[in-house]
Amino acid sequence: MTSLSNDQKPEAGWLLLTNDDGIEAIGFRLLVQALHQAGHAIIVFAPAENQSATGMSINLNTSMKLRQRSDLISEWGLCKDDSAAPIHLYELHGRPCDTVIVALDGGLQRLIPDIEPRLVISGVNLGPNLSQDSLHSGTMGAAREAGLYGMPAIATSFASFDQEGIENAITATVELVELALKILPVIPENRCRPHIDITAKHISRWPETPQHPAWESDPISALRTAFRHGELMLNLNVPPQWDGTWATTRLGLRWYRNAVMFDEGSADGEISGETATFKIAGAQIYHDPILLGDCDAVAANKASISCMPTWPQTHPLALDDKLLTWALDFSDGGTPNWLVE
Repeated sequence: MTSLSNDQKPEAGWLLLTNDDGIEAIGFRLLVQALHQAGHAIIVFAPAENQSATGMSINLNTSMKLRQRSDLISEWGLCKDDSAAPIHLYELHGRPCDTVIVALDGGLQRLIPDIEPRLVISGVNLGPNLSQDSLHSGTMGAAREAGLYGMPAIATSFASFDQEGIENAITATVELVELALKILPVIPENRCRPHIDITAKHISRWPETPQHPAWESDPISALRTAFRHGELMLNLNVPPQWDGTWATTRLGLRWYRNAVMFDEGSADGEISGETATFKIAGAQIYHDPILLGDCDAVAANKASISCMPTWPQTHPLALDDKLLTWALDFSDGGTPNWLVE
């Protein structure tokens, strides 16, 4: 257990960072470096190895090793002066959701009990997380898991598998993080959900459908509360040729076809006995245009920000659909207007 001295307790609070590409992935390293250089205090709980496309899977009843990675501080050129912007790095031999659960549900209290993260950031992922990727992505899974634990969270991805231009995703992520911090308390209001209010204004009243929803008089406050309490997460996708503009979006239409490849070791694709070997890779990607879709924004070289519900429809804490529609229809300069002070 590590105790922090008073000069190691930043007034602006802590950011909890994770990803699914693994702690040593380029997008993650660049984001840690950029946020640290910007003066943010950081606690890292990231997978030890690549865990892409693991969605929200977790390791149940399985021992997972947690290891401190102080070696990366010098390797990544981070400042060692804790009083400036303290940083702690840990890798977990687990999946993205495991890192969030371990950090928020007892791990941090055991290792460094003075740290209370105010925002969870997952990424920057190498590769897009658009449309149906939301169902498979470990990057988004970690952010959604944070929401289940009552924490505000951002998932962020570089919409290319080629590293060229990834600096754009880092810049956009830092901008979005600093925008979000302006409306977040230093100490999170709802970590591990000590209070559950299914009558909160942003919550759906389904199966009832009132003509005048509770949030109608103040949608901005309702959306901010939803974000602060983990009912709403942000999903950022930044294209390689980002033009510096933003778009508030919903999930678009994107299809993976011809994704199944037969093992080349089998002649003519014949099955030996009752055994065949396949892999899912090298898919062709098709995009159908849709109004305010995330794929469409990225194709137009805009950074896409999707305001997404953490909980599925019909869950008692699901967001009101009309409130999500309001958030989509009203934006300020392309960013969600409820984020702008």
